[in-house]
Amino acid sequence: MSSFYFVRQASELHRLWDNACSMSTSILATKLYVPSPRPKVVLRPRLIDRLSEGLHRKLTLISAPAGFGKTSLVSEWIQTFRQESTPSPAVAWLSLDEGDNDPARFLAYLVATLQKVTPQIGAGIMGLRQSPQLPTETALTILLNEITAIPDNFLLVLDDYHVIDAKPVDQALAFLLEHLPPQMHLVITTREDPQLPLARLRARGQMTELRATDLRFTPAEAAGFLNQVMGLGLSSAEVTILEARTEGWIAGLQLAALSMQGRVSSAEISASSVESLTSKQGTPGVAHFVKAFAGDNRYIVDYLVEEVLQRQPERVRSFLLQTAMLDRLSGGLCDAVTGQNDGLVLLDALERGNLFVVPLDDTRHWFRYHHLFADVLAAHALQEQPAQVPILHQRASAWYAANGLPADAIRHALAAKDFACAAGLIEQAWPAMDGRFQTATWLGWAGALPDELIRTRPVLSVAYAWALLNGGDLEAAAARFEDAERWLDAGLDPEAARPAQPGAPSAQIVAAPRGYPVIVDEEQFRNLPASIATARAYIAQASGDLPGSVKYGRRALNLLPEGDYLRRGPAAALLGLAQWASGDLEAAYHALAAAMTGFQKIGNLHFATSVTSGLADIRTVQGRLREAIECYAKALQLVLAQGEPLIRGTANLYLGLSELYHEQGNQEVAIQHLLHSEELGDQAGLPDWRYRLYRTQARFKEAEGDLSGALDRIDAAERHHRRTPVPDLRPLAALKARVWVAQGRLSEALRWAQEQGLSVDDELSFLREFEHITLARVLIAQHQRDQTDGSIHAAMKLLARLLPAAEAGGRTGSVLEILVLQALAHEAQGNLPFALAPLKRALTLAEPEGYVRLFVDEGLPMARLLAAAAQGMLADRIRSGYIKKLLAAFEDATMDGGPTPEPSPASFVLRPASLVEPLSDRELEVLKLLGTELNGPEIARRLMVSLNTMRTHTKNIYNKLGVNDRRAATRRAEELGLY
Repeated sequence: MSSFYFVRQASELHRLWDNACSMSTSILATKLYVPSPRPKVVLRPRLIDRLSEGLHRKLTLISAPAGFGKTSLVSEWIQTFRQESTPSPAVAWLSLDEGDNDPARFLAYLVATLQKVTPQIGAGIMGLRQSPQLPTETALTILLNEITAIPDNFLLVLDDYHVIDAKPVDQALAFLLEHLPPQMHLVITTREDPQLPLARLRARGQMTELRATDLRFTPAEAAGFLNQVMGLGLSSAEVTILEARTEGWIAGLQLAALSMQGRVSSAEISASSVESLTSKQGTPGVAHFVKAFAGDNRYIVDYLVEEVLQRQPERVRSFLLQTAMLDRLSGGLCDAVTGQNDGLVLLDALERGNLFVVPLDDTRHWFRYHHLFADVLAAHALQEQPAQVPILHQRASAWYAANGLPADAIRHALAAKDFACAAGLIEQAWPAMDGRFQTATWLGWAGALPDELIRTRPVLSVAYAWALLNGGDLEAAAARFEDAERWLDAGLDPEAARPAQPGAPSAQIVAAPRGYPVIVDEEQFRNLPASIATARAYIAQASGDLPGSVKYGRRALNLLPEGDYLRRGPAAALLGLAQWASGDLEAAYHALAAAMTGFQKIGNLHFATSVTSGLADIRTVQGRLREAIECYAKALQLVLAQGEPLIRGTANLYLGLSELYHEQGNQEVAIQHLLHSEELGDQAGLPDWRYRLYRTQARFKEAEGDLSGALDRIDAAERHHRRTPVPDLRPLAALKARVWVAQGRLSEALRWAQEQGLSVDDELSFLREFEHITLARVLIAQHQRDQTDGSIHAAMKLLARLLPAAEAGGRTGSVLEILVLQALAHEAQGNLPFALAPLKRALTLAEPEGYVRLFVDEGLPMARLLAAAAQGMLADRIRSGYIKKLLAAFEDATMDGGPTPEPSPASFVLRPASLVEPLSDRELEVLKLLGTELNGPEIARRLMVSLNTMRTHTKNIYNKLGVNDRRAATRRAEELGLY
């Protein structure tokens, strides 16, 4: 997706956008609580000791089937720490569920639970919770570095890891384990072995394992559980039978005990009666039950649960079956589903009666059923009351909707197959989810709706179409827009039909007359024409239809009032993109700048920032690097002034600065910005961030001489490339051809030119200028290989045609590259005097903007030309200094593994003679600001670095200058002429 993300939002009302921006992914606090041990537990010192003995290792893995007491054991172990007099390690606990297969959600919860140990941890990556993709290893490295700063030992417990089946999450955890700081110990409970390097950890002695054979109750433990915890008073023989037939399976023993309790008393379970149940002992039915307790273990669970259910009072049994489909339980939710008012009382009674109810918080407000128990309950509910289950889901959906939990409301509405209700909820959820870049989840919901239902809802159809545009599926999006347009063309009154409430169950929806649409939000419906026109402009521009883009963009503007900056901005920007694609750069720049100003007027910094890359790209095409840097720097200052969490697009700003500083040869700053962008990751980047990241990384790899790595990065960029309205001025195929030329794979490069239909006699155009310049490079390389005149003459002919076209269009960036190639073409023929003329002009244009890589990336031939040019320009002190800087950059490139030029004179390296060690470019920037009235924090903000980084630069400056304070540094700099 392009950096002009705002063009996807034109259909949304200002009110809905404000709501979307104000919402954020919430953390369910109950997932972070350490389960409290039950009042009566079976002490298991043999296992507690094994767990404690393994604390010096990286990992404790507790892997066993359901019902083996994994969570309870870890909870009891933690409790022993807290009861000891010596300082105990802190504990961070995370109870996992299926939703944590979303890598962004998993990492968000990981950060949240680590904050239980220290609140400051993860502060720099809190925006990760909104990412659709897992952040890079760099982001995890940041988290690990923060963990390393924690002074005390602590445990991280990941409970129920078996619910995770997402490879990115496994990979993230494996990376965490590989680099685990010594003060952190990881504990995993799971029903199946996770996809982690367990064999390696086992071989290195870095893992403690507890398996089903370890967790099974011994006869003594089984006796303690059945008689002391469950209060049954069984004989040793009866305990032995049950222990042997359940193979020590704790859940089986618990189910058996519950069934026997039911034989003791049929009293209704309540807060008072549960205690009395556990106090009754031995009846004739118990002995018979123990003797009859046999059978194939595959059926024990079903048998015992049925026995438990049949023995419960009808009130309790009905409650269990009616609430079985809930992932988590609260009194209010259970009351809404069952239609009763005693949900909290029953939950409390069930929990104290050991009926597979697990508290999720310290206040006993939220609970869940044991997963296995819930599965069996749900199966029985579906078997016994198939018609009732959809109604229960509908009630749950209504409760979640009323309590501001739309995702759960939609899930239950879909489970009930109440598609009309789900459609209304999904329609309303779009603005907020689009604002959080959760298009994939939203599409999953919308895709579950019947197609004919979507078509009767024009607002939902348009939201669906925009979601498809987000994914680059232009054709499918166009079809959805047509569905909505049919309703608009009919000129129907939106009052004709709409639900009484947007998320109401189907039975409460006022049926629309035949041939009329269903409308949830009338105001959204009335603004659909402008939204669709903007989308049509988007599709036309992305498809290369410039006249169509202009037509629809103007239509959208005509439909929108002058002061509606939110919706006019995208339409106006699309017109600017059309001007850009046609080569009218200055008009395009002003159109985009006007859109940015409009967004700033309404305080929409997100949309305003998203325009920045376009403005900077245009200035770069014009050869105005310093203005391009200023575009990014101003936007970044606005973003940083907003504080945390950083808005989407911040990573793009750092990435753009990285490219520009790289071109200017300021590698230290360029790499800093690149790493910062990578650390922020997808969660702080626009949808096109990863594509642009890989493209930038390819450029860095090529500069380092890692040409294979550059091709890998280009291939990665191709996988993330989608059609957008932004002009594609540097096609990846052409970038790949340039790397092939550098590798000497000329046949592939020539094949690329043939497949693209390129020739020196083509009609020239702005959009294909980069490809034609690349063709000239291929032809020059062909001459160097074959020493034939035909290819070099063709290259010079093409360059001679390209130069005036680029000059006329004000594309100084292209002019510079063309001049450089003309110089290299003459050099390849041995015509040094002819080569120096275009080179001198290129240097004249490039010097004010600080171009470096433009020359250095050309390697040895350019180094020879610059050395020759230096001999004729010594009288021109400014130009001579620029050439020296470039030759010094060639030497730096050699040390970094880049191309190896011929040795240049030592005088070409710019270093103050009286300094033992020269100041870096960044240190020179800091030094100049030290001579101003700015204080330290102000200097850090001006340079867009942390205060610690600024202090490090200052310390280095003092050491190199041999001074101890700021004033002395300023005087010394003046003496050395560094200002």
